[in-house]
Amino acid sequence: METVFVVLILLLAVALSGALVRVLPFTLPLPLVQIALGAVLAWPRLHVDVTFDPEIFMLLFVPPLLFGDGWRIPKREFFMQRRAILMLALGLVFATVLAVGYFIHALVPVISLPVAFALAAVLSPTDAVALSAIAGKGRIPAQLMHILEGEALMNDASGLVALKFAVAAALTGVFSLHEASLSFLVIAAGGLAVGIAIGWIFAFAFARFFALSADGDPAPGVIMTMLVPFASYLLAEHFGWSGVLAAVSAGMTMNSTDFAHSGPVSARVRGASTWTMLEFVFNGMVFTLLGLEFPLIIGKALVDAHHAGRAQFWQLIGYVAAVLAALYAIRFVWVWLLRWFASRSAAKHGVANAVPGLRTVSITTFAGVRGAITLAGALSLPVALSDGQPLPGRDTAIFIASGVIFVSLIVAVVALPLLLRGVTLRGRDPHAAEERAARTLAAQAAIRAVDQQHEKVCADLDEAEAASATDVAARVMDIYRRRLATLGDDDAGKRAEARRAEALELQMRLAAMRAERAALLAQRNEQKINDETLNKLMREVDWSETALTSRGRGHE
Repeated sequence: METVFVVLILLLAVALSGALVRVLPFTLPLPLVQIALGAVLAWPRLHVDVTFDPEIFMLLFVPPLLFGDGWRIPKREFFMQRRAILMLALGLVFATVLAVGYFIHALVPVISLPVAFALAAVLSPTDAVALSAIAGKGRIPAQLMHILEGEALMNDASGLVALKFAVAAALTGVFSLHEASLSFLVIAAGGLAVGIAIGWIFAFAFARFFALSADGDPAPGVIMTMLVPFASYLLAEHFGWSGVLAAVSAGMTMNSTDFAHSGPVSARVRGASTWTMLEFVFNGMVFTLLGLEFPLIIGKALVDAHHAGRAQFWQLIGYVAAVLAALYAIRFVWVWLLRWFASRSAAKHGVANAVPGLRTVSITTFAGVRGAITLAGALSLPVALSDGQPLPGRDTAIFIASGVIFVSLIVAVVALPLLLRGVTLRGRDPHAAEERAARTLAAQAAIRAVDQQHEKVCADLDEAEAASATDVAARVMDIYRRRLATLGDDDAGKRAEARRAEALELQMRLAAMRAERAALLAQRNEQKINDETLNKLMREVDWSETALTSRGRGHE
């Protein structure tokens, strides 16, 4: 019963966080609000006791969130930016483990070198969810955001694999770079292969056994989709491979198959709304759990500092500041070098001024916020060595990791809006031209299909019926012809007139749909229709209005 109560409280906190962000008189990123609510729940009198088990956390929260990220990330841009993403997700992670690991060991001698490497490994992964909430939607240039999202997807796996070898070295005192490198390749390749295989198998099974008719129930297929990230993660981990990469590759694979775009619209709408809700809840619970853990970790450090002397607490604060500064420094240098080498390569091909300014490098540096993976990795550090002795420096390492998470979020909240001022919202959307071309081709294909269908239908009709069918076809074609007029480049005056006409039509159709909705509610209230009929008709109106408003936003 107590577990159920805690889960309900956490869900309530997540829901309240979404409401608080809207009513606060100042702008505050959602993750910080959720962390603050978690810290409030940690107040002893509320009796919200949650034991943070890193293994359960990694199994319950990480696979679905990474699966969703892998599903959404643009595959074309991911492939185009693969070099930069891999250099950040692999090269920067291992450079951070080495450089920051030695730095931590020199800064805090009580932390042994393997434990310092383990701490540096858990500090390497970045959190794209927190970054999006802090920077705001569309604020970071699209190309840079694709790189940062790809980095966050991939560096979870590299950081956790580096943590695994660092912990093994701490427990056994044995480390082989050659063996670790080969093991990393096997672990990464195995995880990717499992995710791809699970994704393809499910897509094939869905097409054969879960395919729906237009009036079929999409719930079984949606539930099966929800199980895919867990199946990928568990199977990969069972063989000792990367469950994180398995969940990511499963999401990317399934979105690349026909499964993502086939079947009735009801299944896609239901699946999209279900995943949106689950991601909001899971992300919210992750940051709320972070907030629950912070007071316990800081409180333990305060108690230890009280016994050892007040100076020790300020020394711990200094450790956090120094480690975060080291992380920023190596990230800045690494990104600057990547840009410099890219500019040299571009200059050889005759492209001048290919290096972005200092601002872009600074944005990339401060965008490297840390999140839940870092805390889960730090708390997964073993309590004792193989001989039963306590792991030296474990509590200090956990405090440093927690401090780096919190301070990196605060620094990003302050620094990113200042650095992004004037960077975005300049020029046109880089994807506007291809969207416009796609709309044009789609409208032309629709007109051709209506014309072919008209010819097929009229073949067996008499003169009166054929005239009626011609009138219907003309009305349908007129919708697409007006859409083509708004997209054309020939006559600016005609295009503007077509846009005004379409905007007026949109306004009238929306008014009509809202009137439909009010009439349906009135009939239900008068007991002329039941709730089942109401829900069916309201759903049809909602889908139509969603399509109209989405198209209207695309023309703004």
